[in-house]
Amino acid sequence: MGLAKKKVQVWKRALLHFLLCFIVGVLIGFIPFSTMNFSPSVAYDKPKTRQEFAFEVKNIPTNARLDFSQVGNRGRLIETIRIDGSENREETLELEEMKSKKNSTGTGPFAFLSTVRSLDFVTRKLLIIVTPTYNQPFQAMYLNRLAQTLRLVQPPLLWIVVEMPDQSIETAELLRKTGVMYRHLVCDKNATGVKDRSAHQRNVALAHIEQHRLDGIVYFVDDNNIYTLELFEQLREIKRFGTWPVGMFTHNKNNVVLEGPVCNSTRVIGWQTNETSKRLCRFHVNNSGFAFNSTILWDPQKWGRPTSELIRQLDTDKEGLQDTKFIEQLVADEREMEGLAHGCSKAMVWHLHLEASMITYPSRWTVENNLEAIVPLKKHK
Repeated sequence: MGLAKKKVQVWKRALLHFLLCFIVGVLIGFIPFSTMNFSPSVAYDKPKTRQEFAFEVKNIPTNARLDFSQVGNRGRLIETIRIDGSENREETLELEEMKSKKNSTGTGPFAFLSTVRSLDFVTRKLLIIVTPTYNQPFQAMYLNRLAQTLRLVQPPLLWIVVEMPDQSIETAELLRKTGVMYRHLVCDKNATGVKDRSAHQRNVALAHIEQHRLDGIVYFVDDNNIYTLELFEQLREIKRFGTWPVGMFTHNKNNVVLEGPVCNSTRVIGWQTNETSKRLCRFHVNNSGFAFNSTILWDPQKWGRPTSELIRQLDTDKEGLQDTKFIEQLVADEREMEGLAHGCSKAMVWHLHLEASMITYPSRWTVENNLEAIVPLKKHK
């Protein structure tokens, strides 16, 4: 009988120890994210043979910043997360009102997690860059140079490249490596009887913008021109139709002249041109000297257009008429235009005509045959 009582007492003690350990474990589990310092500290007022463990809870200062961009109106969203109560925390809040909210939170070893969101969102208009391209001697050089310029422009930017009569493998590979958001389209129109193929290629891009209702600033960018980054930044300031002068060579190619609008601040008051054949045009604007809001194409009611006819470029061989006839579909007169480039007195794009027409186009943009002479390297003594 006494042996049975001893066994019961042993089981009771074991069960009591188990319950105590379980309760201690539960309590430790409720401790928030923190660090526990179990560093042995010597109690100098007690014998040296006895040591104690100092239990200390330290709050972890957290400052996680997430920076990402969106396609479309792209900006920057910064999210700051911190735990209050830390001794050495940095003040990184960008708004004063956020500081007042932070100071009202409680502190202590079990301070709760406070999340502060600081928004720094910059809205930028989408730039829709339309570039016609085709098989020519300097096609690879032109597209590479233009791609290096576009990749430096602040996003969002969509590069619509239109080839004729079909997509080439070389152009597709180049576009994939640029790092620029793009769409590669094809103009499959029969080239027989076509006077200006670039006009038909741009019309393919205009139809694509209408179909997908892209909202941005449309700019026709030829791959053989030279552009400044300042121009692309000023494009985003356009509300309806913007124009600026273009630097062009004279006939003797000894100097460069500015052809385009004459402005008083941002108001267009006249035009200047160096071409005699263009003096009868309504608007003396080069194809690289204007940009417009894409909603004019697919939302005519917004701009009070009297007709919903499609806006397209005309295929004409008369120099200067193609650009002015297209602009006449976008605006009624100069009052609906906006002059850019510091009162239309600064060149931000150059049309130089430097290509040579007698160069043979290399197959697949590569050189298959080596040159005739091979010069060996000299050994340096």
